[in-house]
Amino acid sequence: MGTLYIVPTPVGNMEDMTMRALRVLKEADLILAEDTRTSGILLKHFEISNKLMSHHKFNEHGTSASVVQRLLAGANVALVSDAGTPGISDPGFFLVREAVRAGITVTTLPGATAFVPALVSSGLPCDRFVFEGFLPPKKGRQTRLEALAQESRTIVFYESPYRLLKTLQQLAEVFGGERQASVCREISKIHEESVRGTLDELVAHFTQNEPRGEIVLVVAGADAKKMKTDKQKNQVI
Repeated sequence: MGTLYIVPTPVGNMEDMTMRALRVLKEADLILAEDTRTSGILLKHFEISNKLMSHHKFNEHGTSASVVQRLLAGANVALVSDAGTPGISDPGFFLVREAVRAGITVTTLPGATAFVPALVSSGLPCDRFVFEGFLPPKKGRQTRLEALAQESRTIVFYESPYRLLKTLQQLAEVFGGERQASVCREISKIHEESVRGTLDELVAHFTQNEPRGEIVLVVAGADAKKMKTDKQKNQVI
């Protein structure tokens, strides 16, 4: 029986690739890639020429069964996404679940992921946090934000530069414009930048400065003491 390896790849700088990840990719019988063109560039850079097969959110339900059969037959398979750790807002969960159900060993390598450096560098508490990934683009978006308004842990989102300003405006409306937040973009790339401030300040900044690149948005949790005080006031009233 083979092993399914989950292999993180750089979110920006090629130097973030680990030596172990390179060895696993070189030794794998098959590499599954979210986009073979993107991964092909990475593999060519590191002079890796192993067999590459497309595995993304639109075909993973169809390809996972055959991949599991290969694993059961003894093949070692490595899964990569376009950037970061597969399964974190990227394809990966379904295949891992099917492999686990089949009794196959799943080994996930530690490595690059965008939200951890953004969270740590935000200046907001990172001892307890909740990762939300991408908000629903339309249906359920407002409901989700309202559900998170009273969350006391730091909240981490992924966001598109095309929706960032709208998201900041909605967060300011639902959470309150005074809530602290950080927008980290282009992590591990040449133009990496963190912009910190209140939600109102971030709205003003990105109204004047068009956001570009991959973005991680980190928002402070609700003030637990303030929530308790407000609740007590409402009870008295």
